[in-house]
Amino acid sequence: MSLQPIREEIDKIDEQLSQLFTKRMECSRKVAEYKREHGMPIFNREREEAVLNAVEEKAGIYGGSARQLYAMIMELSRGLQHDIVESGTKLRNEIYAAEKTVPAKEPVRAACFGVPGTYANQAAVKAFPNSRLSFCASFQDVFSAIRNGEAEFGIVPIENSSAGSVTDVYDLMLKYRFYIAMAIDIPVNHVLAVRKKCSISELEKIYSHPQALSQCSDFFRSRRNITAESYISTAAAAKMVSESENMTIGAICSEQAAEEYGLEIILRGFQNNPNNTTRFIIISKKLYIEKNADKISLCFSLPHQTGSLYSILCRFAVNGLNLTKIESRPMAGTSFEYLFYLDFTGNVFDKNTLKLLCALSDELQEFSFLGNFREIG
Repeated sequence: MSLQPIREEIDKIDEQLSQLFTKRMECSRKVAEYKREHGMPIFNREREEAVLNAVEEKAGIYGGSARQLYAMIMELSRGLQHDIVESGTKLRNEIYAAEKTVPAKEPVRAACFGVPGTYANQAAVKAFPNSRLSFCASFQDVFSAIRNGEAEFGIVPIENSSAGSVTDVYDLMLKYRFYIAMAIDIPVNHVLAVRKKCSISELEKIYSHPQALSQCSDFFRSRRNITAESYISTAAAAKMVSESENMTIGAICSEQAAEEYGLEIILRGFQNNPNNTTRFIIISKKLYIEKNADKISLCFSLPHQTGSLYSILCRFAVNGLNLTKIESRPMAGTSFEYLFYLDFTGNVFDKNTLKLLCALSDELQEFSFLGNFREIG
């Protein structure tokens, strides 16, 4: 039996499906015009769920696939309706009112996590070379400084190429919903620093931030006699070692931190990944969108039902948007409900991208636009 007759039949069916899809979208356009005239919301969850249940039941053994197909059709239909009624007025106005330039060359008040000598310090200097920094003992303190008006910008790490996401910062971003004005990538080259005249054979404990310890896990596996001890930051660990009389402790930190606190470097190049990089974000209560911004961040929650995340992600794919990060975090005060944090490439002044964001802002619970920014390597 030849495949050709079957393929010809499929082609005929596809032609019919294409025509029917076009007719359906035209009906959606009419629905949108009616809803606009009568002030009705675009998204009707009960109506969509009833249609999907009916489709799944009628399709028999292909029920699951039919449901997925129709869910996608409904997403596209809803997107068209949002375009017609011009959804997302609040978000649209927010974006148009954004400042067009981050004042990187001006003296600004910036709060930086840690103490002098941290990698966050390096990111802060790279972002705001002419500013005097205030240092904060915790991520929470950085966010509090911005909330209280003590700083215009904050510098915190968001992820590392070896150790992954900094979950505490994600949780704080989802709690405060500050904007991201810029992202800075800082190469991480750890050193092992000790008080002068201390050798590696004498070490019993090494202190550093948990992420740094994780990034040097191979070293600790090869040195079973040395214990890894968590500390608030890499530079704070270096400072503590420099002030201690204990000659059996050391710190994993940056070369800058070792110099800052007068420590001797006894080992370099021992991190697991020689291309280790940490990404820092510059956060602010004010929205900045520069002309060359090419990354967008947002967060939202979804109903606890099958396929809800898939349906949303399909809309990004349809618009040609490349997702670079998706992170889920438990929603405070709920059981097994999550907030999703997304990064994707794009610029909000692209017509289709803005339309998608405006539609999502009307549909999704807990939706927040977190910024459109550039990333500096």
